[in-house]
Amino acid sequence: MLGYLGPSGTFSHQAAVEWSHESEKLKEYPTIYAAINAVEKGEIDRAIVPIENSIEGSVNLTLDTLAFDVDLYITGEYILHISQNLMVKRGTKKEDIKIITSHPQPIGQCSRLLSYEFTGTKIEFADSTAFAAQKTALSDGSVACIASPSSAKLYDLEILYPDCGDEANNSTRFVIIEKEPCMAVTEHDKTSIVFAIDNRPGSLYNAIELLAKSGINMTKIESRPMKHELGKYVFFIDIDGNIDEAGIYFALDKVRQNTFFYKFLGSYSY
Repeated sequence: MLGYLGPSGTFSHQAAVEWSHESEKLKEYPTIYAAINAVEKGEIDRAIVPIENSIEGSVNLTLDTLAFDVDLYITGEYILHISQNLMVKRGTKKEDIKIITSHPQPIGQCSRLLSYEFTGTKIEFADSTAFAAQKTALSDGSVACIASPSSAKLYDLEILYPDCGDEANNSTRFVIIEKEPCMAVTEHDKTSIVFAIDNRPGSLYNAIELLAKSGINMTKIESRPMKHELGKYVFFIDIDGNIDEAGIYFALDKVRQNTFFYKFLGSYSY
């Protein structure tokens, strides 16, 4: 069973449908944390959750949950093209809109439209784009939402501004989360880790240098607060290759030895 951020109509739901096998059952959860935690508790086999958007960057809730709250692994990824649409209850005109609601990510991805066309309109955040669509459908017509085209069909809404994102090439990277790491090795693998280092000059450089000296290509680095103490951070890093490759295994082991917090998040194909 595959968990995803619900309800039906979210981009996570779309990703789950497109990625999963026809025979696999899907189960919705109200938050990203709930979907990941369901894997940890054994309620479902795996979850598909957003981790990075090409416009808004990383999904911090996913990163923080994987780093601090669970012992799970990334076993795969799926890239979904995102089409944002501002939609309303049928018959609603632009001047009737008093509130625009959506998940924080789509709000950020449509900042130009909101700044130019809806200056002064109240913005409200929702747990998901589908929840925002539900609220719009149940409103008196004063609420609009930003959501996927499938939400318009599911909740009988009218799209007022189609494809209204700031960038046409808007994509979200989803990852598959499971209890056990992926054991398969392919020619197109990446490895994700998270670690923390002492706050002293050169600490981060020394950790990255260990990868560079081993000829390992780092494709991403992201920092997040450690939460329990101001000024301390963890670093999420993606590299090309699989931990089962000797060079990568020994390089990452050196990184681990030079950190006070280290977590292997998984090797998986892309």
